[in-house]
Amino acid sequence: METVELRTRRGFLKAVGLGAATGVLGARASGAGTTWPVASRDAHLKETGLPDCWAALKFLGIDAMEVDIKDDLSCPALHHPTKKYTVATDDGIRQLADDLAAAGARVTAFCMHNHLDERLEEEVAMTAKLAAAADRLKVGVIRLDVVPRKLQPGEFLPFAIGACKRLCEATSGSSVRFGVENHGKITNDPAFLDKLFDGVRSDRLGLTLDPMNFYWFGHPLNEVYGIYEKFAPRAFHTHCKNLRYPEDKRNVRREMGWGYKDYAAPVYDGDIDFRRVAAILRKADYRGDLCLEEEYLKIRKIPEAEQPAVLKREIALLREIAAGAC
Repeated sequence: METVELRTRRGFLKAVGLGAATGVLGARASGAGTTWPVASRDAHLKETGLPDCWAALKFLGIDAMEVDIKDDLSCPALHHPTKKYTVATDDGIRQLADDLAAAGARVTAFCMHNHLDERLEEEVAMTAKLAAAADRLKVGVIRLDVVPRKLQPGEFLPFAIGACKRLCEATSGSSVRFGVENHGKITNDPAFLDKLFDGVRSDRLGLTLDPMNFYWFGHPLNEVYGIYEKFAPRAFHTHCKNLRYPEDKRNVRREMGWGYKDYAAPVYDGDIDFRRVAAILRKADYRGDLCLEEEYLKIRKIPEAEQPAVLKREIALLREIAAGAC
């Protein structure tokens, strides 16, 4: 793999120059005729080796990111040598808005890590406050965790329906939409998702579609595209990562998470065809982003010196695919 110099001043300038040469993406997606935004989860920006998140975005050639939100509404993965970002206060929102504008960047989604069945009232209040901040920052999607942490799986569905109704009601004046990520044991089950969406009956509750997670769950490769087609009209946001299984394991039902530590792959070298995923989304009039969620680097213990080149190559593929959204 290509190794990019990033630890020296020369490497830093070279990295920024490469990012500037590739440019940044155009305006926010608005359906047919425009390019989808390509984004990265903010945690990956530090993996470029650059000193702050804004330089990292330029290096990757993108202008968008998903921002991780902690319980106190801080944004600790937006790394910077002198600043700490938060959306908990007016001053914090203003600082983030100013720095986004200065960098020509935007946030396509906020990522929450909910504990709905452990502290529902706190989660409702937190989500309402975050939605208000999202409106001010023109962030259209909040990614939700809808997973049982305390309840048994059999008890969780009716609770989850009620909890998601509460979140939608508490933010009824907001333009923000909620993307339930399909991950783990529960929300990778299409039957659960069907019942959840049918029970809540809100056009503001949809999916953070993670194509790989359905595959990781054990759905055969020749069945996952049908699942994507089923839920594409519900997709508000994406997470893009990949797996590369041995040929004899691709089109069979596997146990959940089988072989992930051995077969995690970069977006450009896995079994899931993201061009085909994009075609499915395009047909459903998807208006969100393509957001890199990179797990391969850590799981396969890729050397730090090689990580920036992998990220850049993954982003390049997603940008090429997004341009085909026209």
